[in-house]
Amino acid sequence: MATAGVDYLHVDVMDGVFVPNLAFGPGVVAGLRNIGVPIIAHLMVDCPENHVASFVDAGAHCVTFHLETTAHPHRLLAEIRRLGAQAGLALNPGTPLALATELLSELDLLLIMTVNPGFGGQSFIRSALPKIKAAAEQLAAVNDAALLEVDGGISPATAGSVWQAGASVLAAGSSIFAEADPAAALASLRTAATADTMLSG
Repeated sequence: MATAGVDYLHVDVMDGVFVPNLAFGPGVVAGLRNIGVPIIAHLMVDCPENHVASFVDAGAHCVTFHLETTAHPHRLLAEIRRLGAQAGLALNPGTPLALATELLSELDLLLIMTVNPGFGGQSFIRSALPKIKAAAEQLAAVNDAALLEVDGGISPATAGSVWQAGASVLAAGSSIFAEADPAAALASLRTAATADTMLSG
């Protein structure tokens, strides 16, 4: 995947509780740490504070957790940074951006979900576009170094509108891995958005 041109490797970690499926643990991240691409460990798990250290130790460049899964997100963001990784926060489609306002200045990455987490191949929720635009504007005002990642239903048909709304990283799964030629699929996504698009697969 590194030679296909992806900028980040986005690893979805699922616990069978916060989301229905089980997928990927620290061992998977450790096995990927030497491929030469920064790894974003996206923790779709309850009580992420119990797991962040193992993913940082495994080699995650950024650990992202869901606002909905912990009572103390500010503390957990600080802990991820203390452990030596970048800190990311994810918001489900039904979670208002306003709930994260006080945390935006503390983020290295904000992840806006444009599908409900837990399953690949879902359709993009177009009503999330205003949320992406608002997130981009708010980050520009208080924390313009933070990345704005969008995950869910990213394809050549949706990449352009997501990029125009202000995303800086597009996370794509099925539109890359379901194709016979992942490098060509990545190129199509970049073309659909812009030549400067950053992609995570």
